[in-house]
Amino acid sequence: MASLALSNFRTIFSKFRFGDLGVPFVILVIMAMLVIPLPAILLDILFTFNLLAGTVVIMIAINTKKPLDFSSFPSVLLLTTMLRLALNVASTRVVLVDGHHGADSAGKVIQAFGEFVIHGNYLVGFIIFSILMIINFIVITKGAGRVSEVIARFTLDAMPGKQMAIDADLNAGVISQDVAKVRRAEVAQEAEFFGAMDGASKFVRGDAIAGIMILAINIFGGLIIGVAMHSLSVAEAAKIYTLLTIGDGLVAQIPAMFLSLATAIIVTRVTTAQSMTEQAATQLGKPTPLFISAAILMFLGLIPGMPHAVFLFLGAATVGLGYMLMKKSQLPTPEQEAAIQAAAVPAMPAPPKELDWNDVEPVDLIGLEIGYALIPLVNPETGGQLMSRVKGVRKKLSTELGFLIPAVRIRDALNLEPETYNIVLNGVVRATGQVRASKELAINPGKVYGKVQGETTREAAFGLEAVWIDPSQRDYARTLGYTVVDPSTAVATHLNKVLRENAHECISHDETQQLLDKLAKRFPKLVEDLSPTRLPLGTITRVLQNLLSEGVPIRDMRSIAEALVEESGQTQDPIHLTALIRPKLGRFIVQNLAGVNDSLSVMTLAPNLEQMLRGAVQQSLPGQGPTIEPGLAESLFESLRKSANHVQEQGHNAVLVVSPSIRPWLAKSVRHRVNDMTVLSYSEIPDDQSVKIIYTVDTALR
Repeated sequence: MASLALSNFRTIFSKFRFGDLGVPFVILVIMAMLVIPLPAILLDILFTFNLLAGTVVIMIAINTKKPLDFSSFPSVLLLTTMLRLALNVASTRVVLVDGHHGADSAGKVIQAFGEFVIHGNYLVGFIIFSILMIINFIVITKGAGRVSEVIARFTLDAMPGKQMAIDADLNAGVISQDVAKVRRAEVAQEAEFFGAMDGASKFVRGDAIAGIMILAINIFGGLIIGVAMHSLSVAEAAKIYTLLTIGDGLVAQIPAMFLSLATAIIVTRVTTAQSMTEQAATQLGKPTPLFISAAILMFLGLIPGMPHAVFLFLGAATVGLGYMLMKKSQLPTPEQEAAIQAAAVPAMPAPPKELDWNDVEPVDLIGLEIGYALIPLVNPETGGQLMSRVKGVRKKLSTELGFLIPAVRIRDALNLEPETYNIVLNGVVRATGQVRASKELAINPGKVYGKVQGETTREAAFGLEAVWIDPSQRDYARTLGYTVVDPSTAVATHLNKVLRENAHECISHDETQQLLDKLAKRFPKLVEDLSPTRLPLGTITRVLQNLLSEGVPIRDMRSIAEALVEESGQTQDPIHLTALIRPKLGRFIVQNLAGVNDSLSVMTLAPNLEQMLRGAVQQSLPGQGPTIEPGLAESLFESLRKSANHVQEQGHNAVLVVSPSIRPWLAKSVRHRVNDMTVLSYSEIPDDQSVKIIYTVDTALR
């Protein structure tokens, strides 16, 4: 037991640092000063230290380049304020107890301020002290408190915009994830700092009020004690105790004014890469204002009755200072001088740089190129919402499809028309559109009750009729039945459609490995049996791409992995594996086509047509599609288009059910020829799913 206690003590002591005792020691000293009588010599030391602390704090505040560089200031302000108030309590005790012994009874510092600074005249001292209190309380403290309150409010109001700007830069690839974390921490720290400064300014204000009250209490209490307890006359008691009280107040009030001024400097600083001194020297050190001011001053010095010597001397000095600054501004900077020297020496031609792989720019996996007129849509400070819309598209698609959609890189392209945008996948433009940054898009959903004035167009994503209208017409257009969206939403909707249709191009080996790693955390044995034991990563990736290209989400990775493990013994071909595992995902596929208790409305092929297609597929070579007469193929796809339109007009999904042997080829063939048609095989429909045949597709050619 003893060895365990000794071990614990060593562990705690090894983590202990003597530097951690600083603040607790100061608090202990403050508490001791409130209750323990202090000798006069110790008061002199503490008053001098208080004056030093105030000077150090204001010097740090002046040389701070931005407020967060002195983020401990609110806590330092609290401790220094409490130290000064504790000194007031300790000095009050000494003044009231030993004040009748003379002016040096409370220490040399208080005596010096009482005799040297105010020349022993307590009336002068009272007036000076009152002026200092007015300056500190009404001018500095009140102004700093108001500025702190306003900055704290504005900083909190600006936090969401700053966070969105950081997210926008991150989504656009301007900054990395680590830089974004640092900037988010700075925004949070800035809000906390100015919120703390708003409260800390109340410390300063309360300190100023306490100084006035302590002065009145000390003078009144000293008169009573001097007359009643020490048999002094009223005049003598007033002189002694007033001088001591005024000296005590002055020696405490000067550091208090330093801290009030430091608070005002911190909250009124405009954040730049320069300190306050450098800022003032740069902005005030301009010769033209000095010349104008000198001319006015010298003109006043020539007026009869004015002190000519003083005005003319200061005017001439100002002219000299302005001349020096003008000459200094004409001198080249060190950078310019180095450039001049470099230009004077004939430079040797630099050898041509050897090309390396850094000169080869990788293509953007997903990109959004915009014309220069659409740049305001990206900037959150001007109300642009495109960044947040794109982020919403990524989040929605990632949730629905089952894998993380890569980041979308947004950049301006000077070769585009001003109001044009391109959607780029793997470096290739896959879609383009135009939006009006200052307008809103009123889309005709199919039935409206009037027309709105504007520029007629077609919505880029689905080709619907639309009108670009002024934002003031938004409510009127909605009452007529139009769907009104802003330009950012129009672009995001188009991006969503393109990404959904080409989701298989957004997943590669890296994304597949991340999906398997995530699955392995819950089902490690399943992933161990699958890859690379049974199937290589490339084959699994190809299967996932096939599923996505056919509109099947890959959210249920467990079922997909189990089906791949089970079917991998029959084939390693990704196309055959996809066809084999689709029936095992049948319920997952059908759930998006019919409700839980609803029948699945489907179309079928005429028996003769299906038999002919099955024969053509069986006679085709491996890896090649069936050979069909061109006229028959055109007639087939035309019939499928008409059938799909007919079924969709009745409010049903266009679902075509065929035999398993022809489903892969037919699904691939109709993907870009018939809009929104889903091709299923009989084996993919669950046994307990009710089916209703509503249309039979036939063609005139056989």
